[in-house]
Amino acid sequence: MDSGGSSISESWLTGRGRGSVHTMPSSMRGESYEAGEKKCISDVRRTFCLFVTFDLLFITLLWIIELNVNGGIQKQLNQEVLHYDYHASFFDIFLLAVFRFATLILAYAVCKLRHWWAIAVTTAVSCAFLIVKVILSKLLSQGAFGYLLPIISFVLAWIETWLLDFKVLPQEAEDENRYQSFISDAQRPPLLYPGPVSEGQFYSPPESVADSDEDLDDKHDPEKGLLQKVT
Repeated sequence: MDSGGSSISESWLTGRGRGSVHTMPSSMRGESYEAGEKKCISDVRRTFCLFVTFDLLFITLLWIIELNVNGGIQKQLNQEVLHYDYHASFFDIFLLAVFRFATLILAYAVCKLRHWWAIAVTTAVSCAFLIVKVILSKLLSQGAFGYLLPIISFVLAWIETWLLDFKVLPQEAEDENRYQSFISDAQRPPLLYPGPVSEGQFYSPPESVADSDEDLDDKHDPEKGLLQKVT
């Protein structure tokens, strides 16, 4: 039984040792989390930056298709860029997409801004410019692209605003609060400290013989027992 108790204690201690090896201390986990936050951006912010890049590429693709449809890229570039006309050219819608891309990537990918003012500026400028251009220009008389490019540019600007305001900023604020609560819990001292574990905590009473052969004989033959006591 002593060997059984010692084996139990050794296995328990071994289990504690293994758990201590594989379990990372809270301070180290907090430091690794903080280092990860400083080196990279969050997943939702990365998704937002990818969508901003998609905005620029999609508007560029539509503009190139429009140039091909209306007489060739070289001819239309000469007409829309070198001889720019506000009432008939789509080049300014492409420049508007470049403005959104440059401002938002600089603010939310490079500077890692956590405020909505940059997206508010780009959305307000895009909406005002597109509304005025549709009212004053002759785009609606130039076929399907006269409708398509302004509408898609307008919709993409508002989708970017929705992504940042309802996905990126709330998610990052929630992650920051969770991280702060984790750090405060890690720095709080424990209420009870575990004491040293000794093998004496795991023991069993020594094995005893319940009834020997002589005791059994005495019980069955009481006179023999009395004679042995007298002698």
